[in-house]
Amino acid sequence: MAGESSRTAHTVAVLMGGPSAEREVSLSSGRECAQALRVAGYEVVEIILGADQGATLPARLADARADVVFNALHGKMGEDGRVQGLMDWLGVRYTHSGVLASALAMDKTRAKQVFRDAGLPVVESRIATAAEVRARHVMPAPYVVKPNDEGSSVGVYIVRGENNGPPQLSEDMPEQVMVETYAPGRELTTAVLGDRALGVTEIVTEGWYDYDAKYRAGGSRHVIPAAIPDDIAAACLDYAVRAHRALGCRGLSRTDFRWDDARGLAGLILLETNTQPGMTPTSLAPEQAAHAGMDFPALCRWIVEDALCNS
Repeated sequence: MAGESSRTAHTVAVLMGGPSAEREVSLSSGRECAQALRVAGYEVVEIILGADQGATLPARLADARADVVFNALHGKMGEDGRVQGLMDWLGVRYTHSGVLASALAMDKTRAKQVFRDAGLPVVESRIATAAEVRARHVMPAPYVVKPNDEGSSVGVYIVRGENNGPPQLSEDMPEQVMVETYAPGRELTTAVLGDRALGVTEIVTEGWYDYDAKYRAGGSRHVIPAAIPDDIAAACLDYAVRAHRALGCRGLSRTDFRWDDARGLAGLILLETNTQPGMTPTSLAPEQAAHAGMDFPALCRWIVEDALCNS
């Protein structure tokens, strides 16, 4: 855990909204974080970006005169290194990961290569055109098709059998998509704060853990600590910290897993690392922090102070 900053952040600008498919998630995270930071004693300025307001951001950041920006953006522009690069250029301190870690984590194919190089277990994957995926099976079923650079399970297709024909992707899917071997099993996740893994949560749903299951009331149930063997829990904690370090993450991240309990440790697969996990009090990472003894205002304060120390 980072030590306390030598200076006090009196004003925090909370950045939320933006143009991505995860805009509503960002607005929810941003509003909750703004309220928590007020409880923690900060002056807070809320900067809500519309879909086409990126050009106004430098002026709005200058007007805010904040000691640090709390980045609550999600998805493209907000967690793919672009807004991080802008804030680096402007000399603005900001929370969460920097340019390189953000860009790597958002690019699922490049992140997988980083994980492979670090000795972490991932499934096989490839990049294909959407037209190719619609026309034929590009790998043996079962497999998953998803955008290479979106979060929150946006645009995910599961192909369970070759007899059903290739997936007919919607027209709003990107021209290039990632296709990966389907990893069966239970949904597990671990948040990392600084250099510490906070715990393991199992996410229980009736079906696929998609956007609706993540954000609709009652769409999923979180079990913390996960009812799993000690060696699987220890592996999740270890893999999450190693993934955080391999990507070069800063502050808070969350790494998601699938575990096939019939295969023991060999059935644990790292899916992806999220550098900007959801930030409401009932989101997965804040839940784990609360379980570890850190309430939501204290978590937001830690993230701000870490940015002041390390950004």
